[in-house]
Amino acid sequence: MTEQLAYSKQRIRYAVMSFFLAQGFCFSSWAGRLPDIYNDFNVENYLHFGFLMFLIPIGKFVAIPLVGFFLPRIGSKKTALISILGYTVSLFVVSLMPNITGLGITMFLFGMFWNMTDISLNTQAIEVERIYGKPIIATFHAGWSAAACIGALIGYGMINLKIGTFYHFAIVSLVAAAIILLNYKYLQEPSSKTENVTQKKEPEKAKTKGFRMPEMLLIQLGLVWLLALIVENTMFEWSDLYFQSVIKAPESLQVGFLVFMVMMFSGRMLTNYAYTIWGKKTVLQVAGALIFVGFLISSLFIHTSDTLAIKVIINSIGFMLIGLGISCVVPTIYSIVGENAKTPAGTALTIMSFISFVGPLVAPLLVGAISNKYGLEWAYLTVGLLGGCIVLIVFGKTLKGTKK
Repeated sequence: MTEQLAYSKQRIRYAVMSFFLAQGFCFSSWAGRLPDIYNDFNVENYLHFGFLMFLIPIGKFVAIPLVGFFLPRIGSKKTALISILGYTVSLFVVSLMPNITGLGITMFLFGMFWNMTDISLNTQAIEVERIYGKPIIATFHAGWSAAACIGALIGYGMINLKIGTFYHFAIVSLVAAAIILLNYKYLQEPSSKTENVTQKKEPEKAKTKGFRMPEMLLIQLGLVWLLALIVENTMFEWSDLYFQSVIKAPESLQVGFLVFMVMMFSGRMLTNYAYTIWGKKTVLQVAGALIFVGFLISSLFIHTSDTLAIKVIINSIGFMLIGLGISCVVPTIYSIVGENAKTPAGTALTIMSFISFVGPLVAPLLVGAISNKYGLEWAYLTVGLLGGCIVLIVFGKTLKGTKK
């Protein structure tokens, strides 16, 4: 029997996609202005900047019990609305902060709403994939990346036009809020079918009271997610600073974050096609290899030439490979969970988020400390090794039974 929906499945999909677009647009607007934030607030060095960015994952960690509380009580629909509106407002508030203390508080809130948005939106995406009956989660992440590319291009233009963060963030926040409010009513609550399907797989264990170890699939994927988040955070927070500080590129050539996001978008557009060729496990292994090679190029070949144009080209190639590699990791993880996990989707994502939260905690301090002592290129080389770790983890037995 065909499932009865209040709206067409296409309209529901567009609504969820619009939330991903709004989040991606806000995110890239923030990330693209990090060099300006670094300079405007007179951050002393890389280590201090790392501590400032460290407040974001602290906020993300606080978000885990919060979203775990809200999801079963008010549902993913209302949780998504509260989260993404908080995320949008936090972006604008960044431009209003008078000192670095206020900036730190705002970064904490930004991180908290960021993770709440991630979990609630991906719960929505898993529900839409269930409605469609085919893998489409990667398209939502591709939409996020497309909006992030647009936001990065707009930010690049505003930087070169000398438009400050106040007007930039105000415009972005208003546009994002309008998109969110226009599409909110079309979101769906995960149906009882989604919960029943996961519970039928393991009826006896579902009744067990007290603490129970998460299924091994979630632990393994949570570790992959952890490493992927270190890579993502490094690229999100340090890309343009890398071009500014290591390559010594002028503002017109600080394209690190932009090329990374363009390839992240391109990779997500190709992810579903890659599944049909290799299967999801192999896709994760290829992704890890690309991440490793990309960081290797950017960190070790930086001093092969003194010509600025060649440095920009070499590092752009490295950043492109990293973007292509990291693009498919998170959507593939979500899709594997939606198909194979015995745990309900919202709970599964919360468990994996709890495991992976260490990644964002480690990233800013790791990169900041190594950069401050040895240079940002050596921090990038260190992070690149994690791509190889992703390949090794995915070789584990747990993923052998996953569907293609």
